[in-house]
Amino acid sequence: MSHPLSGEDKSVDPVAATPRLYGAAAPPGRLLPWEWARTRLVEARTYWIASVSPSGRPHTRPVWGAWTTLGLWFSTGSSARRNLLVNPLISVHLEDGDEVVVVEGTARSSAPGPCLQAYNAKYSWSFRAAGDGVQDDDGTTGAAFLVVPDVVFGWESGMGAPTKWHPSPPGTRPEVDW
Repeated sequence: MSHPLSGEDKSVDPVAATPRLYGAAAPPGRLLPWEWARTRLVEARTYWIASVSPSGRPHTRPVWGAWTTLGLWFSTGSSARRNLLVNPLISVHLEDGDEVVVVEGTARSSAPGPCLQAYNAKYSWSFRAAGDGVQDDDGTTGAAFLVVPDVVFGWESGMGAPTKWHPSPPGTRPEVDW
């Protein structure tokens, strides 16, 4: 299977379905296309991540990141890093509360590589790879993670067209291109 960032990717879009959400219209309803969510994920400046400390305390912080065909790549400080190394489950929310996109998945330590190039281009930043994380011009370092989505939720203002995107069951379709 080719790597999604190689340009040889043969992936397909995630599968759309109607989620069960409080206040949302019961199926059948209009589903949003994956491109609707993907565009918002790519163009977002700030992503809010939610992790959980080893004691179970929620930890929510804004981060900058780059959405790629692999998922969300971001760098973060020590508290979120510690949390994600103990419990890699994560929720990511965009700033917009009207056209909502929420990603639920698993955060994995990630060597910067091509994701760092996308990040630097997006923010006109100059992070460079430093071990399994990044370092900026003043020497500040941060851990790098890739959020691999398990499910993505989205809806328009007023709970319009609620949609859930998920990969197909393993072995039934090619790898999902997030």
